[in-house]
Amino acid sequence: MTPDLLEEGARRAEAHARQEAQGRTESGGRAAGFSRLARPGEVDVTHGRILYLEDVSVSFDGFKAINQLSLDIAPGELRCVIGPNGAGKTTMMDIITGKTRPDQGTVFFGSTIDLLRHNEPEIAQLGIGRKFQKPTVFEQLSVFENLELALKTHKGVASSLFFRLDSAQSDRLAEILHTIHLEASVARMAGNLSHGQKQWLEIGMLLMQDPKLLLLDEPVAGMTDEETARTAELFLKLKGQHSLMVVEHDMSFIKTISDIVTVLCDGSVLAQGTLDQVQADERVIEVYLGR
Repeated sequence: MTPDLLEEGARRAEAHARQEAQGRTESGGRAAGFSRLARPGEVDVTHGRILYLEDVSVSFDGFKAINQLSLDIAPGELRCVIGPNGAGKTTMMDIITGKTRPDQGTVFFGSTIDLLRHNEPEIAQLGIGRKFQKPTVFEQLSVFENLELALKTHKGVASSLFFRLDSAQSDRLAEILHTIHLEASVARMAGNLSHGQKQWLEIGMLLMQDPKLLLLDEPVAGMTDEETARTAELFLKLKGQHSLMVVEHDMSFIKTISDIVTVLCDGSVLAQGTLDQVQADERVIEVYLGR
């Protein structure tokens, strides 16, 4: 989620808490501060790649976290990324989303958008959504309000007071609720959801912004077996409609969802292929899987 969205969510949560303390809640026309993100244009994927990294390197205090990393992802692909701790997985996502600037290399979104020329909020608006391992939802707001908040960008106080979902936005919100398995929990406070449900809600908030590429960091960590299975169903449903990069350690989950698996080690690609292929690779066994 974008920094602007997080800031506005904090303001909304504080306002909600003040109203509860005063014994009142917002009406059906609840104050809203966000509208749908503007799209500067469609991502050019005519060359068959939505994400392209070439010879990317970055060092921190002399430690090379990313070392001449080259990687590309096709439109609609669900790419799984695995590797030992310290392999560079999180740093790679930091670079893609503009949080970290590499020392060298090329990072393109589609054929024409140089991500190294953009900051974090701009990259989010271009259509790249990121979910961190720990769910970030606004716990004092309902599931509905969290999704509604993700739909909108700040308009100012006057327009916020009179904001109403139009029919297309209402349909989109209902569609997302169905996709993330939270139709029956639409009125619940996000803070009362299970860990897995909070993860789904945050994914739903990203989906409300219609990202072209989703980066998901250990999305099933801490989930029950049932929640993990439903998350696998969700990702397989999203595949094709969105491009996904999933960083995960749960090999059973990877086996369920993966087509291509990339193994990172020491900041570069160690191996790539199907899960069976990388699991049979002696280098991967030595540095990550063990015997």
